[in-house]
Parts: sequence; C-alpha cells; structure tokens
Amino acid sequence: MNEAVKDGTLEVLDGKPVIFYEGYWIRYYAPPENSLPEKKRLIDQMTKRAFHHTEDGINTPGRKLERARTAWETETDPARKRVNAAMLAGALFNRATDLFTTIVELAEMGVEISVDNELMKQCGDCFKEALELGRFVKHYSGEEGIDELWGEPFKAFTLPIATVYESRYMKIARTMRDIDGLADRMEQVFASLPGFSGFGERIRELAAAAKLEAETMKSDPVIFRVWPRFVAACEAVIDFRPGLPAEPTARQLRHADEAVRIICEGKQVIEYLAGARVPMPKTTAAYHRRCEEFRERVLG
Repeated sequence: MNEAVKDGTLEVLDGKPVIFYEGYWIRYYAPPENSLPEKKRLIDQMTKRAFHHTEDGINTPGRKLERARTAWETETDPARKRVNAAMLAGALFNRATDLFTTIVELAEMGVEISVDNELMKQCGDCFKEALELGRFVKHYSGEEGIDELWGEPFKAFTLPIATVYESRYMKIARTMRDIDGLADRMEQVFASLPGFSGFGERIRELAAAAKLEAETMKSDPVIFRVWPRFVAACEAVIDFRPGLPAEPTARQLRHADEAVRIICEGKQVIEYLAGARVPMPKTTAAYHRRCEEFRERVLG
C-alpha cells in the first residue's frame, strides 16, 4: 500500500495525524506561521537540540567568539585544533542566535529590519560559518560527526518554516529506516541463538518505541506515554539474559557474554538515532559490521 502513497500525504491513522515520507507514516505537526518570532523560537529549539546531541564543551557563549577564533587560528596540534574548531562553531551559533534575538526584539518595537540589514547579514554569516565548521563537531558518543543535525539552525534561518518541517520529516523517515535495519539485523543474528528465545520480541518493541520517540516533539503531551515506553523497551533489552545450560561450556559462556555486549551496543545506537532524529551512517554501518563479524565467527 505504501508504494502508491505520495510523499507529503496527510492522513489520520488510529486517531494520530500523520504524514507520509519515504515509506513511513510520521506523526504530523502543522508548521507555525513563517514570522520572525516563530523563526526565533524554532532556531532556539534547534540550537539547543544540536548542543544536546553533540560533544561536551563546545557550547561557547557568543560573547567569546573572538577568543574562540584566536584559539582556533593559533592551535597547531591537529587533534586539539579540531576541538577548537568545534568550540568556534558553537560560539558562532550562539552569536547568531544573539543577533537574531536582537532583530526580533527590534521588529517587535516597530523597527523595520530588511534582509539587507547589517544585523541580518552578520547573523547569516555566523550561521553559515558555523555550518561550515560543523564537520569538526562530533556526536556526544565520539563516533562520528552529525552534520545534518548541526545544520538545522542555519536552515531555519534561511528557509521558510514549512520547508524546514518537510526536511525534518524526510530525516525522521531515514532515521526510522535505519532503526528498523538495526533491529532486523539484531534479530537475525541473535534471536536464533540457543537460549535467546524471547529476544526477538524485545528488539522489535524497542524499534517500535524508538520510532515513536523519534517522531514526537517534547512539547507534545503524548510524550508522557511515548518516553516511558521507550525507556522500558531499552531496559528490557539491557536486562535480557540468555538461558544457558545448567553447566555451560567455556565457549558457550564466551559467546553469550559477547552477544549480550553487542546487543547492548545496538540498543545504544538505536538510542542515538531516536534522540538525534537524523541518520548516523558511520555509527550504523560500524554496528552492522560488528554483528556480521559475530555471526561469521559463531554461526559460521
């Protein structure tokens, strides 16, 4: 049925307003009016979310922009310079949001601010440079960058809000696809192992709960049902223990311990995806490889 549905189709399924993108029905939120105050609210939310899902220590206040730039320009050690670049990117984002706040406040006082205004130009330049430096910013796991999430505030500044929402749905659909792919791989590799009866049901529930978490805004009252289900599903996967024979062999113990460890890593990757709501291709591909290596080594 989904093959005949066009992207952007709106529907109500089981009482939930949804929109269709790339094979998935996603909880729908109508975009607000494309006004400066609403853009500011959206930019603030996206900037906060970007910092929440990226590495510690880079949420540099905008007032420290020049200090951050000097530190980046003078650092010579490559590893340290990357972190300085991430800190500079953070300072640029915060400077941009500071400028946009001033623009909105002036507009609310009746001061007309055109797109050619110097404040608007500075704001756009800061967002653009922060986006360019985004390649140096890592997800808090340290495993990879998270460019799509880091670029969202810039998109909110330059594009109509409705277009930003459309982009959000496409990214969520791709995230859901990756969550399903991870769950399928985990079930294929581990559910058939001796003593792993019942694991398949747990990982399928985690995938379902993770997709609900990925599509739900924190301001939506339904989060009080969605979040507990997601946490409980994560805990059920972590708590899973294989049923081994009364006197397991050393090989059985070793394989069971390794399987549980890899399962917990997979749960963590699904958590990353559900939280960021954007694909993490490097992290996802690395986990698929770990599962395949385990399967080849244990199952032959």
